[in-house]
Amino acid sequence: MKARHKRLTLVLLGVAGLSLAAWFVLSAFQKNLVFFFTPTQIKSGEAPHERRFRVGGMVEKGSLHRLPDGVTYRFVVTDMVQGVTVQYKGLLPDLFKEGKGVVAQGRLGADHSFLADEVLAKHDENYMPPEAAYALKQGGLNKERP
Repeated sequence: MKARHKRLTLVLLGVAGLSLAAWFVLSAFQKNLVFFFTPTQIKSGEAPHERRFRVGGMVEKGSLHRLPDGVTYRFVVTDMVQGVTVQYKGLLPDLFKEGKGVVAQGRLGADHSFLADEVLAKHDENYMPPEAAYALKQGGLNKERP
């Protein structure tokens, strides 16, 4: 084999190796990618039924209920246009309250309710998760924040 052929083989093997590594990285990234949807988008059918995603907005006042098992909660997340029922089993964050911003991560159930496996609440009076702020802005009822 000539030196030119050896170099070409090495270059082709290097390109193939880099392509394979890039494919593995992108594949792992795709599996862990979590999209955000507003309650209005979920109600209109834009949210995926087979993947995990996030929903955000405000916890509707009067909607928080603890189920009889004592560890499962049901509440409504709203963007002031539509609302989605969220069911979460576990401890809610200390700052979780009705009328406050929240982002929940999980998937849609068979009855079109949202089955959350993680709930995030805002941490002080000046902060709102960007996804929740966007959802409220899309709903048209977000007051300007500094």
